[in-house]
Parts: sequence; structure tokens; C-alpha cells
Amino acid sequence: MAKGKGLSRTTWIIIGVAVLLVLYLVVAYNNFVGLDQDINGKWSEVESQYQRQANLIYDQLIPVISSSVSVETKFVKDVIAARTAYASATTTLAKDAAGQQMVNGISAFVSAVAENYPVLQANKQYIALTDEMSGTQNRITVARGEYIKAIQSYNIAIMRFPAKLVAGMFGFTSKDYYKAEAGALTTPELGAGVLP
Repeated sequence: MAKGKGLSRTTWIIIGVAVLLVLYLVVAYNNFVGLDQDINGKWSEVESQYQRQANLIYDQLIPVISSSVSVETKFVKDVIAARTAYASATTTLAKDAAGQQMVNGISAFVSAVAENYPVLQANKQYIALTDEMSGTQNRITVARGEYIKAIQSYNIAIMRFPAKLVAGMFGFTSKDYYKAEAGALTTPELGAGVLP
């Protein structure tokens, strides 16, 4: 080969390394975007199930309880407060905490009904509604598990080397898992409802 024609072997190696580096950056970035969007999708399913539960509480459970119990129980007030907290929450973690408060309250109420409200326990509409609520709570549990797995996959991906360098370059930071604060998930009390 004559001098002045073509690129040297060293130049080709440098170009090859640069191309591989650019390809790695593109692949890593796209991977982080995909993992981030997976988290958003999983959270959307959790939120959908929490919203379903909130709607069941407000539109169906409270009217059924109120029709069978002449005095509004503390449970109804507490579960409405949890639903309101859910509706007004502005962050994912706050929504998750309020959603879990609703789950906790419903579970406590359903467990206590058999002892304290036999007339309500005999109400067919209430029984069908508790089955519906149970199914919703199961869907919440599954959806939250998938959401947590998605966060875990994302956090692992951005912490591995050398991907950690790429994540830092493009502003991908770790996502927080929901952690219950001490006393944050209190069980609503049944109060003193009086049966007709």
C-alpha cells in the first residue's frame, strides 16, 4: 500500500472501538428506558387495582354497610379517610401507602363482621361484595409484586458496572421501594355500629 492512501491499522482500531462504544451507549440507554417504562407500566396496573378498590369501597361497600348498620361505624369513617388520602396522594409512594391502608382496613372489617354484625354477614349483596373485594386485593398483591420486581430489575441494571457510568451520564437514578413507616398502616376500628 502506498503512503497517503487509506487509513492506518491503528486508525481502524480506534474507529472500531469508538463505534463499539457508541453502540454500547445506545444499547445501555435503550435498556434503561425500557426498564423505566416497565416500572411505569407495572405501577399503572397497581394504581388501577387500588382505584378499583377505592371505587368498590365508596360506591358499593359503604352503602351496603350503611343500609345494614343504623349508626355509621368508625370503620366507615376510617376507610373513607384512607380513600381520600389515596385520591389526594401526589407521589407513587404516598398512593401505595394509602392503598395499603385501604387493603388493611377492608381486611380487618371483613374479619370482624362475622362476630359483630351477623345481619350484615347474612346480606347476599355484602357477601358478593366481599368476594369482589377479596379478588381485588389479590390482584393488588400480584400487581405490587410485579411492580417491585420491575424496580429491582431496573435498580440492578443501573448499579452494574460499566452500565452505572452510562446511567449516571443520562440521569437514570435508583427507584425507591415502598417501606411502611412505623404506625403508618393502622387498622381501622369497627366502632359502635348499632344494628336495626
